[in-house]
Amino acid sequence: MIRINQIRLRPGRETDEEKEKILEGKIRKLLKIKDNPPFTFEIVKCSIDARKKPDIFYSYTVDVNGLREEETIKRIKGNQVSLVYPVKYHFPVSGEKCMEHRPVIVGAGPAGLFCGYMLAKHGYRPIILERGMDVDRRRRKTEGFWQTGRLDEECNVQFGEGGAGAFSDGKLNTLVKDKEGRSREVLSVFVEAGAPENILYEGKPHIGTDILADVVKNMRKKITAYGGEIYFCTKMVDLCIESGRVKAVAIERRGQEEASSAAAREEIETDTVVLAIGHSARDTFEMLYQKEIPMEAKAFAVGFRVEHPQGLVNRSQYGVEEPESLPPASYKLAAQTKEGRGVYSFCMCPGGYVVNASSEEGHLAVNGMSYSKRDGRNANSAVIVSVSPKDYGSSHPLGGIAFQRKLEKRAYAAGHGKVPVEYYGDFKKAVWEKEDMGREGEKITGQYGPQIKGEWQFGNVHDILPEALNRAFVEGMEAFNRKIPGFGAENVILSGVESRTSSPVRICRDERGQSGITGLYPCGEGAGYAGGIMSAAMDGIRMAEQIARIYRPFTAKDK
Repeated sequence: MIRINQIRLRPGRETDEEKEKILEGKIRKLLKIKDNPPFTFEIVKCSIDARKKPDIFYSYTVDVNGLREEETIKRIKGNQVSLVYPVKYHFPVSGEKCMEHRPVIVGAGPAGLFCGYMLAKHGYRPIILERGMDVDRRRRKTEGFWQTGRLDEECNVQFGEGGAGAFSDGKLNTLVKDKEGRSREVLSVFVEAGAPENILYEGKPHIGTDILADVVKNMRKKITAYGGEIYFCTKMVDLCIESGRVKAVAIERRGQEEASSAAAREEIETDTVVLAIGHSARDTFEMLYQKEIPMEAKAFAVGFRVEHPQGLVNRSQYGVEEPESLPPASYKLAAQTKEGRGVYSFCMCPGGYVVNASSEEGHLAVNGMSYSKRDGRNANSAVIVSVSPKDYGSSHPLGGIAFQRKLEKRAYAAGHGKVPVEYYGDFKKAVWEKEDMGREGEKITGQYGPQIKGEWQFGNVHDILPEALNRAFVEGMEAFNRKIPGFGAENVILSGVESRTSSPVRICRDERGQSGITGLYPCGEGAGYAGGIMSAAMDGIRMAEQIARIYRPFTAKDK
């Protein structure tokens, strides 16, 4: 296959069909095709080249099929054209061991859904347990919380079909090395389930929370069509272990309309359990710790959501505030403090919203979310500071959870149950001069106000983090202001606390994917092996592969 890099097209209003015609012409010219041999091409990647802003281009990488490769390559000088052999994903050949009971997957976030999808597709008929509701009921429940403040601890931004990623920007980029082609497989499954086809090649692919909900629903339909099942409002409350092996899971089912209704307890026999529990299943972590499942504390990061006018970000990246034919701009920033602590932007949402992402009464956490059009007036991202067990003063495996809860209680108090908001100028002055600015209750006037899903009010955001982390946050913001002028302006809006960036716990597993308990597969972000939708989905596929290497699929004669 012939790969051509850096084919440049100016942004325009051409249709997809017209762009393909333009690309075809450039391919013919670059490959010096004089006659008219038939060939096909596939866009592999498309990114924005803004190095000489405001003179901006789309840069395409394409793979060309149907030509005499060796002969064609000999005519071309330079390194823009090369021969490549793309990796195609293959699910492994199944093992021979008979599976006595259906595998159980705990959690219907990206890791659980993709693990369930691959197992179901290949004949293993998994059962997926999800403590929250299906995505439609979950969406209504979450929007009701944002409007009224009434929290359902079993169904919210963290829990329910699609996991925490269902109420995010739907970003699909990952830094995970992918020699087996799992990343492309994840994107392909998303497209088959209704995601836009351009996620297959965009440099920074995203779906948007509005489209992602339907994609998740379509994946569920595929899973059930393949023979899998998903039980909503069903929480694993115990893990039954005998002689170091999984034997069953104990569950509690709640009514489909209200996840907080009375629960009925029962057991599901199984010898294979995938723990795709997500980073916020704190009660499940506690149960697993009591069962002596090997786990350890891990480093993560905490900070605040930072909002800017989208025009400021556009101007910094494109050179103009309202670029034509270009998507809202994004950024990725990192700095190191004088004390060696990392500060970086995380989960950047162009044209997005800050959301109240709480999952426990009396505690408050925030996240970021964008719709597919990314047409909100503000951009936001988390600016977070790295923390380790040294910061929360405990080597206990669940010490990071205790630290998160402490910060979230402070955030709840700072906003009196609403999302607390503070100007960066006031925050910085309070940190540097230790002054209480007394902003509680003040209202923002004018166009540049916060875009928040959920009730909010001014509060002392600077009281949430420990002093050392506040100082690191300010040092990072000042460094980012030197890279993007205005990033650290006085009227930049902060809200907090961003405490659920990743799991503070790692559930240990070996090279077969199993914990110290045979048949128990820790998986995804909650178990400490992923950091976003893509890496979690890829890890879910990886655990499905591990199970398939041991067991043969069910047949029509099996129960």
